[in-house]
Amino acid sequence: MSDQRRRILIVDDYVDALESWKLFFTMSGFEVLTAADGEAAVQMAIGSQPDLVVLDLALPILTGVEAARQIRASPGLDGLPLIATTGFSGGNPFHAAQEAGFDRILIKPCDPARLLAEVEELLASRGGSKAPPAAVPPVTPSS
Repeated sequence: MSDQRRRILIVDDYVDALESWKLFFTMSGFEVLTAADGEAAVQMAIGSQPDLVVLDLALPILTGVEAARQIRASPGLDGLPLIATTGFSGGNPFHAAQEAGFDRILIKPCDPARLLAEVEELLASRGGSKAPPAAVPPVTPSS
């Protein structure tokens, strides 16, 4: 068994949330990269090839939806698991996020155990393959 840690990229413009998630996932055994805007997220995803990305939908420069579209269009990243997080609980953000190719959409504030479970499930289903899951599951609010 490899002792290589899985690398995730967490993107949020709220610095306290970003630092909290970084600490939480580092303590959960992940290598964690962070970005505070959509443009930096795209550049970091292309440059660092993470195993998974957690993107806030409301980001400066490029929204999470725009960043996801650019990540999906980048060579080798089309099957990269993407989790959207949003403080909005209905309407258009969900539809746009699903169209952009997010694998999961969670409502903020996210329960840490729930987000960790979603990350682990997506990484396990990926099983070393770059292929995305067969279907996007229904949008569910985190509890």
